[in-house]
This record gives sequence, structure tokens and C-alpha cells, in this order.
Amino acid sequence: MTGRPRTPPLVRRLLAEFLGTALLVMVVIGSGIAAQQLSPDDIGLQLLENSTATVFGLGVLILMLGPVSGAHFNPVVSAADWLLGRRAGTGMAGPTVGLYALAQIAGAVAGAVLANVMYDLAAFQLSTKERITSGHLLGEVVATGGLILLIFALARTGRAALSAAAVGAYIGAAYWFTSSTSFANPAVTIGRVFSDTFAGIAPASMPPFVAAQLVGGLVGLALVVVLYPDATATADNAVVPHGGATSDRTGTTPGSAP
Repeated sequence: MTGRPRTPPLVRRLLAEFLGTALLVMVVIGSGIAAQQLSPDDIGLQLLENSTATVFGLGVLILMLGPVSGAHFNPVVSAADWLLGRRAGTGMAGPTVGLYALAQIAGAVAGAVLANVMYDLAAFQLSTKERITSGHLLGEVVATGGLILLIFALARTGRAALSAAAVGAYIGAAYWFTSSTSFANPAVTIGRVFSDTFAGIAPASMPPFVAAQLVGGLVGLALVVVLYPDATATADNAVVPHGGATSDRTGTTPGSAP
């Protein structure tokens, strides 16, 4: 039988989102710890090492897990998918967005613990790295808005296959051009609270960062709607197409992954 592949079962998609977010946070924190150890007296070199590992790690994770869940690894991306496609009946269903977010946050915390343990640090710790300034919050708005615009522009123009390279490149660049070093992801921000290392963020800094990311997501989505008015038709192709776009809404029985 031929035709469009069906969306993988929800449990598999949630596992992919948990695993992908966990490994992403592990890469971010682990490379940050390694950078501190390898270049203890050069913060600029530490950031270069950290950002380079993140670029390659994120690209690989999108390629590896995208066909299962879309490789969102980010509650803002999942929420934008739902908001963009809800009127047209495309995109994710609201309850699925909530489950994706829970899987992503749990994965982020697990990834932080894994990175800590790998480097013989205490498994559970809280960061003491304060990051709150008005400039940092604006940086998060810019970073997240640009990310959302990029992802859904690629989906709308039929270039979602380039997401692994393009999203990785954007995040790598945003490490350097934003004052906040581009967290751009509420789940990752929460996960980084649990590692008192180069990549950590203090608990008190986390809520304002997340709020700024949500604002940035709305800004990015508004730009998508203005620049690509018919983007609703391809909402569920973000970040990577992963089977049928309407199975959650229509009740189609999920089948095998593409």
C-alpha cells in the first residue's frame, strides 16, 4: 500500500522528544564542562567550544529523531505548531502539545543529571549563575523569535529537509550575536538550572528567561503569518516532517514511522 506515511504512535513520539531533549541538554552542559576544563582561563574559547559542540549535536539529533517526532525538543516550537495550524486543522492537537512539553522538560532535567554524572560531579545540583539583565531578556526574545521564523519558513517553503543544518547553524550563530548566548528553549532553560557549571542558569533567572522565550515565540509566529500567510497548511512539517499531519485531530490510527 502506498501513500503518505502515518504519524508514529504518540508514545514513540514522546520518547523521541524526551530522548532528543535529554541528549541536547547533555551536549550543551557536557561541552560546557569540558570547555571549562580545557580552557580555564579563556571564556571566549570556552564559548567557542561549547557552541561548536551544540551546533553539531543539535544537527545530528534532528536527523536521528526528526522522522519520529518532528524533533521539536522545545515547548515553544510545539506550541507554535499548534497555534499556527489550529484553524486549518493542521499542526498538533492541544493535549499533545502539553505532553510534548512534559516529555521535553523531563528529558532536559535528565540530560543535565547525565552530564553532571559523566564528569564526576554531584548528580543533582542547582546553578548559582545569575543571568538576569534587560539585555539578556531581549536577547532571548530575539533568539527565540528568529528560531521560530526560521523553522516555519523552512516548512512552508518545502525546505524542512535543511532543518538539521539550518537550525544548528542559527543556534550556533545566536550563541555569539545574542547577549544571553541563546537559550531559546524553555525546556533547555529548566534543565540547565540543574548544573552549577559554565552552561548553568540560576533558578531565579529561569522564569524571566522562559517568559522572554514565550514572547519571542509569539513575535516569531507573527512574522511567519505576515511573511507566509498560507503557512498554516504546512504547520506540522516543523521541524522535520514526521508522517501524517492530522492524525491527532482526525483520530486516524497511528501506524509505523516513515
